[in-house]
Amino acid sequence: MYRFLWIFIMIFYLSCGVIAQERTDSVFPADDGEDLIVSIVTCDPGPDVYELCGHAAIRIRSEKMDSVWNYGIFDFTSPNFIYRFCKGQTDYMVYGYQFNRFMPAYVMRGSKVTEQVLSLTQEEARSLRKLLQVESLPENRVYRYNYVRDNCATRPWKRITQATERKITLPDTLYYPTFRDEMKHFHRNYPWYQFGIDLALGSGLDYTMAKDEDTFAPPVLQAKLAEGTIGSQPLVKQTNVIFPGYYDATLPPTPWWRTPMTVGVIMLILSFGTMFAYIFKEKIWKWWIFIYFFVAGLAGCVITFLVFFSEHEATSPNLLIFWLNPLQFIVAIGIWMKKWRLPLNVMAIYNILMALALTILLGVWHPSFAIQVVNDAVWPMLWSILLLSITILYINGVLRIKQKKKLK
Repeated sequence: MYRFLWIFIMIFYLSCGVIAQERTDSVFPADDGEDLIVSIVTCDPGPDVYELCGHAAIRIRSEKMDSVWNYGIFDFTSPNFIYRFCKGQTDYMVYGYQFNRFMPAYVMRGSKVTEQVLSLTQEEARSLRKLLQVESLPENRVYRYNYVRDNCATRPWKRITQATERKITLPDTLYYPTFRDEMKHFHRNYPWYQFGIDLALGSGLDYTMAKDEDTFAPPVLQAKLAEGTIGSQPLVKQTNVIFPGYYDATLPPTPWWRTPMTVGVIMLILSFGTMFAYIFKEKIWKWWIFIYFFVAGLAGCVITFLVFFSEHEATSPNLLIFWLNPLQFIVAIGIWMKKWRLPLNVMAIYNILMALALTILLGVWHPSFAIQVVNDAVWPMLWSILLLSITILYINGVLRIKQKKKLK
């Protein structure tokens, strides 16, 4: 029952754009000269993938109205949503609607919601409100979402800086040196999600961020706003806890035996067992060779698509494409075909050289020199292909122990 209610609330929340469109006149009355209070509302992270970094929105209120401006609205029923999302054509929308329609989802999941009242003049507050009203018009409300550069936290921050001519300064402190490091912090209890990100996104996540780039995560923006200044005064003049939260709404840490690293170690053990079984027992574990290279080929199709066709800026370059690519299907199919010895040998030699080269290029011995940072679980999975490729060369007689063996 609880899960059903939670899903209902989330669907209601995601449909707020339609509600806002219908109630525009009541939410945005004509400016009658009332004093406006502008604040940034930050919601703590939640248990689902799209909630891991929390959420941020702009709140503008007076005695007669209380509105929220939300840049996190998307229409998952739009045509080809999943394909367009993977390709980087992620269209999100900004909607303004009544603040009391914003809170139920966060109250339901027990996440803390904090409001930081900003030290804006009335002229700056009205300028911001006007910017938001224009941007939320049907012809303007859609924008191309970018996970780290243009999202629910970066957009409100940009609009606030646009609305004031006074200099706004945030602290120079970098809480996390790179985009990937910041993601790892917020995804720390979701190792499979971070593993997928580390496979799909390349070296574009690994350069040192500028001082304001780390504000793509709402909790980091919140922390920096608390130390920021506008003109000669503090940027935040008051902090209110709108909802205290009952507990940490994120999931507990994944048990070690269900992590990508454990799976990687098992893969390495199976690959070593495959090589041992053939060299010393003359048995071929074709089933494991097929599974490994078939899965590598499937993953390679995804990475190839992201590198060559996706508009996500961080998907290319990605050195892992030399390991995970559609060519691995040659081995998955060829291990069952007696006439595929030449392509099998070519792929085996390629994979051996590739595994050795990536081990050096990705800086396993000294991460500070790494061209691209990879997930720790990648290493046993990558070295598995080295063992399996050596085994294939033994099977095909390129490498010999006592005598040339025949493919069974």
